[in-house]
This record gives sequence, C-alpha cells and structure tokens, in this order.
Amino acid sequence: MAGLSLRCGDCGALLKSVEEAQEHAELTSHADFSESTEAVLSLVCSSCGKPCRSKTETDLHTKRTGHTEFVDKTLEAAKPIALEVPKARRDDDVVMEDASTSQQPEDMVVPEVDQKLLVDLEEMGFSKAKATRALHYSGNSSLEAAATWIVEHENDSDIDEMPLVPANTKAEAPKPSLTPEEMKVKAQELKEKARKKKEEEEKRMEREREKERIRVGKELLEAKRIEQDNERKRFVLAERRRKLGLPLEDPANVKPVAPIVEEKKSLPIRPATKAEQMRECLRFLKQNNKDDDTKVKTAFSTLLTYLKNVASNPDEEKFRKIRLSNAAFQNRVGKLEGGIQFLELCGFVKMEGDEFLFMSRDKFDMAVLVSAGTELDNAIKNPFFGVL
Repeated sequence: MAGLSLRCGDCGALLKSVEEAQEHAELTSHADFSESTEAVLSLVCSSCGKPCRSKTETDLHTKRTGHTEFVDKTLEAAKPIALEVPKARRDDDVVMEDASTSQQPEDMVVPEVDQKLLVDLEEMGFSKAKATRALHYSGNSSLEAAATWIVEHENDSDIDEMPLVPANTKAEAPKPSLTPEEMKVKAQELKEKARKKKEEEEKRMEREREKERIRVGKELLEAKRIEQDNERKRFVLAERRRKLGLPLEDPANVKPVAPIVEEKKSLPIRPATKAEQMRECLRFLKQNNKDDDTKVKTAFSTLLTYLKNVASNPDEEKFRKIRLSNAAFQNRVGKLEGGIQFLELCGFVKMEGDEFLFMSRDKFDMAVLVSAGTELDNAIKNPFFGVL
C-alpha cells in the first residue's frame, strides 16, 4: 500500500507531505522521517467546520467553544504521499510562477458572525472586536456562550483585536439558537447577574469595614474605661491618705492599686506590654490632632523614618541623636503631645539639659524597634485608627 503520511522518528508526528516534513524539521531540528501507511487524522467540527488533527486538538476546541460533535474524515482526506522534493525554481520556468503564486499568503478577512448577537453584546458594553471574537470562537451559538467565552479569555493578549480567518474558509454564520425575545431576556439576566455580584462584593466590603470600626471602637472604649478606673483608684488612695493625715504623694509616683479581681475579666487594668503603651501613645497623638489628618500622618511618617535609620545603622551615633530644638523636628513631632513620649518608649532619653534625645548603644533593642515600626505602620495604613 502506498504511503499516506510521513512519520517523524523523533516525536512520532504524522505529516501530510514532504513540505510539511521540511517545515517540521526547520521548527524542531528533527531529521528522522519515514514513510507510513497510517493516514493523518482529520476530525471536522460539526458546528463550525474547524479541522482537528489529534484528540488533543479536539479537546482544546471543545474546551474553548463547547462544540462536542466531530466528523471523522480521515479516509476522505487521505491520499498517497508524493516523496519527490519540489524542483528548484528558475526565473524562466512557468512551473515556478505557478508555485510562487500558490505560496502567496492567503487573504484574511473578518469572520461572519450573527449580527443580532453582535449588537446585543455591544449594548452590554463589549467592544466590537471583542464581541466578534467571542461569537466566532463560541460558534455563534448563543449570547450566553459568547459572554462565557469572554469571561474565560479576558486575560488573552489579543482579546481586543479583531479576529481574522482565511477568506476561503469563510462560512455563513450559524443561526442563533434563541429568538430575539429570548436573547433580550438572556442579556438582561446576564446584566442582572453582574449587578448582583457587584452589590454582594460591596456589601461584603462594608461588613468588613463595619467589623473594623466596631473593633477599634471597643479598643478605645476599653482603654477609656481602664483609664477612668485607674483614676478612680488613685483618687480613693489619695482620699485615704488625707483622712489618715499622711502627706499626699505626687500622682506620678503613686503605684497603681492592685486590680480588683472581676469574674470573666480578661483584659489587664493597664497596658501590659510596651507595644500596647506605644499604641496608646499614637492613638492619643491622633485624637488630640484629629482635625488635621495631614499633620498626624506627617508625624507618624517622621517617627517611622527615625526608627528605620536607627535600625539600619545602629552603630552610627548621628542616627541615635535628635536635637530637640531642630525646627523640622519640632514642627513634625516635638510640638505634638505624644511624639516625644513615643520615642522615649523606643529607648531615647533626654540629655544635656533636655537639649537632645539620645539612644545609647546599649539601649538599642531591635525587637523594640520592630514592634514600634509595626504599630506605626498600622496607625498609618488603618483609616479607622484613633478616630472613635
């Protein structure tokens, strides 16, 4: 039996002609070809007429278009293969002219699609090129199929380019499976689905924002309650000392009264960690300047810059020393109550007659600086920080 194809010995591909084998060799560098009596597979899509040469191609076509019916035309397309290599063409050879003409690029045209479906897609907001591409590759089957194709291929690099097909393969677009009234209903359903999805996403985001507002509000209320509780205890202690005739102590030196044990009480009377003290310090700074958000953000950013410089250059004294009289420092941090206190929590101390804030090398603690940076970053990025 005469050979019906050429088989590549390197990858097993079946090729229809010597020309195809040459192209395959140029693309893959494969050079082992032999004549085969097995015909090249030809599976033609019943819906759009696209030929596929392997099961992989049919699976890919089905995934892209939803078309599942294919007609096996392998035997119809099979014909003995000519093993002669095409002769070299000469300028005075008439055969050369015919061959060169046959190798000219085919004319490419925009595929015909269902115009009513095209209009419906454009009314839904899709560009003409995108709508045409979706209808062509979904087989002009329905509005929903085209919309689904667009969703699945929205990240394709050529999604907004007008599709082109060879002119000799142009076929009449299949008739839509839906009536005009059904298409309008389907288009409305798609729009409604998109609207509901957007509303659900907005509601979800609003719930998240509300949870954050509630959490921040609870933190502020608890901090305020703790402060009021401590103030009441300090007052009771001072009153007792007065009745006993003892001198009143400076409130700053009064040790906090041991907390009263309450059932199911999980929060401490005062911040238990330095991070919590830092957070309260930043919240106090923002509350006292809540009418000037720019000033607060500048202060937080400046504090973060100071800490980054120290953390990156712990051995450089210039980064661990701040002149309190510096105009820029005063405008951004010094004049705002809470700014200097925050730096002191980080390890800075006043020295030389309160002229400088200085962090000695032995006071450098990377864990403290990381914790302070985290609190500052949260205060800067959290839009609800300190607003309640």
